[in-house]
Amino acid sequence: MQRLQPSRDIQPVSEFRANAAKFIEQVRETKKPLVISQHGRGAAVLVDYDVFHDLLDELEIRRAIAESEVSIREGRGIPNEVVMQELRERYGL
Repeated sequence: MQRLQPSRDIQPVSEFRANAAKFIEQVRETKKPLVISQHGRGAAVLVDYDVFHDLLDELEIRRAIAESEVSIREGRGIPNEVVMQELRERYGL
């Protein structure tokens, strides 16, 4: 993800309210998030739908990998040979 440009990518909520459609189009075109500030502090982030979906997918994959690593460390993993044999039997490979 590209670095934020404060003058363009951080806007006060009052500016967002007045120009919401413009900012939504900006986020769609640039694929960069828009930070919406309130009282000088970050309050919300507007993100392109496809970028958001990709981030959720990545998060799900990272969580699955982390859970798998814990399982392996705790000795709950299944040897590759066993998995491959089960796949061959199940799918006739």
